[in-house]
Amino acid sequence: MSWSRWLLALALSTLGCVKRVDEYSSTRTVVFVAKTIRTLDPRHPIAQALAMRGGTLLAVGTRDEVLAQAGSDAVVETFPSSTIVPGLVDAHGHLLHLGQALLTPALQGAVTEAEAVALVKASAQRGDWLVGRGWDQNRWPGHAFPTRASLDLSFPSTPVVLTRVDGHAVWLNGEALRRAGITRATRDPEGGRIVRDAGGEPTGVLVDHAIDLVHVPAPTTEARAQALKLALETCARLGLTQVHDAGMDLETLRVLQQWDMLGALPTRVYVMVDGQDAAHADEFLGLGRSKGRRLEVRAVKLVLDGALGSRGALLGQPSADEPSTRGWSLLSPEVFDARARAFADAGFQVAVHAIGDEAARLALDTLVALARAHPDSRPRLEHAQVLAPADLTRLAEGAVIASMQPPHATSDLAWAQERLGPERVQWAYAWHSVLQAGGHLALGSDFPIESPNPLWGLYAARTRTDQKGQPEGGWFPSQPLTGQEALEGFTTGAAFASFAEQQRGQLIAGREADFVILSVDPVDDPPRALLEASVRLTVVDGIDVYRAPR
Repeated sequence: MSWSRWLLALALSTLGCVKRVDEYSSTRTVVFVAKTIRTLDPRHPIAQALAMRGGTLLAVGTRDEVLAQAGSDAVVETFPSSTIVPGLVDAHGHLLHLGQALLTPALQGAVTEAEAVALVKASAQRGDWLVGRGWDQNRWPGHAFPTRASLDLSFPSTPVVLTRVDGHAVWLNGEALRRAGITRATRDPEGGRIVRDAGGEPTGVLVDHAIDLVHVPAPTTEARAQALKLALETCARLGLTQVHDAGMDLETLRVLQQWDMLGALPTRVYVMVDGQDAAHADEFLGLGRSKGRRLEVRAVKLVLDGALGSRGALLGQPSADEPSTRGWSLLSPEVFDARARAFADAGFQVAVHAIGDEAARLALDTLVALARAHPDSRPRLEHAQVLAPADLTRLAEGAVIASMQPPHATSDLAWAQERLGPERVQWAYAWHSVLQAGGHLALGSDFPIESPNPLWGLYAARTRTDQKGQPEGGWFPSQPLTGQEALEGFTTGAAFASFAEQQRGQLIAGREADFVILSVDPVDDPPRALLEASVRLTVVDGIDVYRAPR
């Protein structure tokens, strides 16, 4: 199923029908028996049963051992054809944007510019502005950016703003350009680009900092809450017991804090606050870190460059398919270094978006120094999409976590070599090389750029093929992860990346009761089984937050 069709189907099935259910009281012991339990505890990797009480794992072991410890009054649930794994964690996602993507036209499935316009026309969205997300010109014939002309034919007077799949470019119609005051005389902002035709007229596409020239009305609190609710319920339905939200604004944080105080968050949320803007950075520094029931604010996200697909990723050498550009930096080295140090000194974990190899080099210059100055601060390189071989070593030796997203490789494999060239592409999406170098790996999806389904992420990590199984044998077949390594990336690796390895990530007595029951064994079953697999139960802190209908 295509990502756009999946989005629509999931939105319709999720709205109004997924509810947080407190199945178990704090005093009752519940035993789960399954075909296989993958504990990820190297001392006892496989079990048959586990027991929990009051949000804590009471026992993990054989069926007889667990039943003996649980007591005669324990409730027993049996899943004879299922596999239980520790709670799956997406180490890099965007909850608000996921909810908004589920509620607005989804353009991921469009294979031409005309089809993208048709999808917007067919949507039922109403309002002063028409917004959508997900177009990707790299999927279209010719790979050229779209233009305002095709939108103007259908939307001559309503402003239209369509965000590219990576969030680093927007496609506007003429009315949106007019309201933004963008003309041929408007200069490109530093760290951004107004795409123009041969005569210098804006075509309707803005990249990176040029996006800031457009001021779409901010969502109301009600709209923000609706999007967040849908996103959180979707994550629970997919077996995600925690999301690391990469770059949260204060308004979104306030909504989640209120829900957390009420005990209404179905999944855990580990927040990286948005430190890109100086004023917002100062505001978050003043607020400091915080930890609630399921919501923790402990990290900051800084963005050094754009994305490879929209040509904003900062590369050491020019793009192979467009030698006139090598991307750009979105923060000057001086500002980036000072801001990262300020947050680290305040006790924040520093996470840096770096996609191009030059951005990764600049990020590591600062992050390695921060790790030395603040032991166990666990700085993070988000995406780490193109890494020079020397920086693989620096990543590991500098105690910097590589937070990577396997679905990016399977989405980009059709055009990445054309952009990077045959030599540099061998350094890209190199998850296995990170592990070989001794690095810490945390895996995610970067939703809604990719599907939030972690089972699809496990498939991508194990195969490096698209969902049709292409290219046969996998793209750069030395780089796939084993089933065990992939599962660890979404569990133990993500737990370590959020300082929670002593509480979650493994199914061990005394740890928090976060686990997922799957229709598939993600380690031993054939990778293709992951594409059609389902989540049967998601448990967070001992609470049943999603149960599949029987």
